[in-house]
Formats: sequence, C-alpha cells, structure tokens
Amino acid sequence: MQNRRETLKQSAVVAGLLATAGFPQFAHAAFNKTAFDAKSVQDAAKAAGATSLAESKDVTIIGPDIAENGAVVPLGASTSLPGVKQLLIMVEKNPSALVAMFHVTPAVDANFSTRAKMGQSSDVYAVAIMNDGKALWAKKEVKVTLGGCGG
Repeated sequence: MQNRRETLKQSAVVAGLLATAGFPQFAHAAFNKTAFDAKSVQDAAKAAGATSLAESKDVTIIGPDIAENGAVVPLGASTSLPGVKQLLIMVEKNPSALVAMFHVTPAVDANFSTRAKMGQSSDVYAVAIMNDGKALWAKKEVKVTLGGCGG
C-alpha cells in the first residue's frame, strides 16, 4: 500500500510525463503543490482555485465520530450539485491541511473516499469548488484516540 508521499511523488512523475508528451492541461490537473503544501484549510482552498468560502448543506463529509487509529482514518466527500470543478478533503489540524483533491467533470459522480493520517482530533472538511470559483464546505469533528502522524 502506498503512503501519501509516494502517491504524490508518482503523481508528479506522471504530470511531468504528460507535460513532455504535450498534455500540459493534464499535468496541472494531476498535482497542485501549493495546495498540498498549504497549512490551513483557507489557504489550501484558495490555492485550489476558491475565491470565496461558504458553508452548504449540499456538501457532505463522511468520517467516523471516533477514529481508533489516527494512521488510517476513512474519510469521504460528496455532493450532487452541478458545476463542481473539484472536491477537496481537508484535516484542519494536520501539518498540511489538504488530504485529497478530486477533479470532477460532468461525467464523474462527485462522491469520493480515501484514508487519511490524523495526528490528533480535528475538524475535517469537504470543500466543493465550483466552476465559478465559489467554494462550498461542510465539516465534521473526528476524535482520534491513537495519533497517526508520528506522535
């Protein structure tokens, strides 16, 4: 099983290969270093293209109330809104807030899940970035009983 760093590294390699093959639009979509390096939820959303943030009942964040092991916390995000460009999953108190970025097209159902590492209890966010730059979010508190970030 790959960890996040290995996955990101492979994404960068694939982006480089796509760029050299004449597909720069796919290279940009594959990896956004600024967003993944952001320390806060707001900075990560802005780096991903959000111009404004607003809470929405049309965006859903899925995760456990209590995570027994912070090293593998199952998280999910979904929305049925039309015009979604990206769906982000973020953990507020992680060293880098952005956990996952999913690119959405009209042919893709905006319903994704992943596993994240959480070092401590934190609010977890699902952020839907719309084609017009508006970002709609939902949050859920996830309590971690055993830290997963080297703690």
